[in-house]
Amino acid sequence: MERDDVPQGFAMALMQDENAVNAYAMMTKEQKRAILQRARTAGSRREMNQLMDEIAETAAF
Repeated sequence: MERDDVPQGFAMALMQDENAVNAYAMMTKEQKRAILQRARTAGSRREMNQLMDEIAETAAF
């Protein structure tokens, strides 16, 4: 995955949530592609925060 493929707002939001970072790191390439597609279509900060919450909830820590 190229760095340019990651939306800037997604990267910024992800880095602010340690649980989401850890959960995202554990995902398969296909899961990451699906998440990135959702991030590209997020129309607001609220939607991006909801996505981060969903990612963080998948963490099995």
